Amino acid sequence: MNKELSKPTLAQIIDAKSILDPEIIGLSRGERKIYGYRFGVGKVQVSLIAGCHADEPTGSIFLSHLNNFLGSLPKDHPLIKTFQWYIVPYANPDGTHSNRDWGQRADQQFDLGLNLKHEIRELPGDDMEFGFPSEAVKPLRPENAAIYNFWKSSGRKFDIHVSLHGMRISYGPWFLIDKDFISEVSGILEACKHEVELLKYKLHDVERKGEKGFFRFEPGFGSRPDSEAMKQHFTDRGDNEMAKRFHPSSMESIRSLGDPCLTLVTEMPLFIVPKAHSGLPWPDPTLNQWTERMNHWKLDIYQGKKNTDQVNKEASDLGLRAMPIRDQMHLQWTFIWSGLIHQLSQVEQ
Repeated sequence: MNKELSKPTLAQIIDAKSILDPEIIGLSRGERKIYGYRFGVGKVQVSLIAGCHADEPTGSIFLSHLNNFLGSLPKDHPLIKTFQWYIVPYANPDGTHSNRDWGQRADQQFDLGLNLKHEIRELPGDDMEFGFPSEAVKPLRPENAAIYNFWKSSGRKFDIHVSLHGMRISYGPWFLIDKDFISEVSGILEACKHEVELLKYKLHDVERKGEKGFFRFEPGFGSRPDSEAMKQHFTDRGDNEMAKRFHPSSMESIRSLGDPCLTLVTEMPLFIVPKAHSGLPWPDPTLNQWTERMNHWKLDIYQGKKNTDQVNKEASDLGLRAMPIRDQMHLQWTFIWSGLIHQLSQVEQ
């Protein structure tokens, strides 16, 4: 292990200023530019993407800061010499634009009322995370093709890929790990648990028993979703048309370019709800109740029965709290960094 390698703090990453010259790797369906960033010459090949889901902005915010930080480093910096970074902070620029009235107006935390009023999310069949290609499957959207070709242009297999995601509501942070690696990544789990405890959060703990590919490893940690499991879920329900809409995920797609590649997914909540029951029932009654509330509030705002401030007060009175954006980014970085260190140790063996 490189003895000079140390974890940059979130403050260092956020405070960095850099004039970057990004690479235009393609155009979205709305003809917006998709930017890719390459840094470093190291032996550990890293892919980071965010924004595949239009209503999950935190990952894109963090990767934009990380790009500035990496772009500010000298060529002999250990992070540049050890890793080769491929970063796409805004995988879905059309989706980012569609959610600009809430996702880009936040300062320290997101506003629930604005989220409900302006949030737009693509449906299955138009979902970028499940629209990536493999050698046998065509990309769903031009954005998927652009990112896939960006990966292929490296000419090397990747050692680690992290797709940054979020949830509107949950009980706390949730970390998803490739099930093929779970027996060897105890260090990643311990690092994340430590930082979650320091920030005084509870982990999002659910047991979905393999539904859509989600298996629970331990509290707060599960397997990442899988397109074949998604297809099977809908096939079992007799919805073959929905099953056809799922292509490989970014995790499956990048692994098709060469294994072993550790794939991770962060799931940071925009808003944290109090848990009102014990055990691990699924479907989860508390989450279902909150989802119904969200739908009612969204309809009330749309119909003019309530304004966003009224909805925010009602939600706060019921115990909902926004997770600060800075804390979300801190835990995203913890997950990424612990994955980097694990894969570095594997490459150096």
